[in-house]
Amino acid sequence: MTRFAIALLRLLAPLPLPWVRGLGALLGRLLYALVGSRRRIALTNLALCFPQLAQREREALARRHFVVFVQAWLDRAWLWHGRPEVVRERLRMTGALDELAGTAPTLLFAPHFVGLDAGATALSQQVPRQFATIFTPQSNQTVDIWVARGRQRFGNAKLYNRIDGVKPVVAALRAGEPVYLLPDMDFGARDSVFVPFYGVPAATVPSLARFARLGRARVVPVVTRLTPEGYEVRVLPGWDGFPGPDAVADTALMNARLQGYIDAMPEQYFWVHKRFKTRPPGAPPVY
Repeated sequence: MTRFAIALLRLLAPLPLPWVRGLGALLGRLLYALVGSRRRIALTNLALCFPQLAQREREALARRHFVVFVQAWLDRAWLWHGRPEVVRERLRMTGALDELAGTAPTLLFAPHFVGLDAGATALSQQVPRQFATIFTPQSNQTVDIWVARGRQRFGNAKLYNRIDGVKPVVAALRAGEPVYLLPDMDFGARDSVFVPFYGVPAATVPSLARFARLGRARVVPVVTRLTPEGYEVRVLPGWDGFPGPDAVADTALMNARLQGYIDAMPEQYFWVHKRFKTRPPGAPPVY
């Protein structure tokens, strides 16, 4: 079944982008209606993070999220199997691109927006540097191989397994390989600290500050937005004075700045993830 699904995705690769996005919109609406468990997770997250919105506004936001979530998933067809010139045409890099020049240690803060794989693809295809990222193996080996090959399609992307620890990542940073880091999910209580995310205590790994300190790296945010033409991969100015002396304060600052990125396109953040699954001691579960 998995191989069949991947084969179907390959068939989408040469199609015009509006066709792929139209199919994604249809499937996204269907997914919202049928997959109640993920719909409830998204609505719970939105209620916690945007209590000022009316229920109908949060439901509308969740529906838009399901649409862009599926559209971005289907876009992996052309990202990983489409013609290279088509991929380049649909991925527009903007912003402080000079932050990516040279060989200085660079830690790319890449939040979990739906276009995160498009952002990684743009970097590996369009920037002449060796990049690296950390991955968590998929439970399905076929999917694991497909994802790994897709993310390494343009050759200059190294994948480090999360279980291998910090040493290979720090070595990559010090060797001048920018690391594409996605530290804004709930990875459990181990090694996490509780810092506010939209005012709610959220278990957050302090890896951005930790890797920046150990790798003597400059933190540069990369925020990817799904657009009608493909994706805009925006490189923001690096953070001066980061990390500071307190990893918890640094992690709280990361979440605060992340909120600003989310507020600009809230439907594109990863709301189907149980961001508040790990709770502070004594706090009741929210899911």
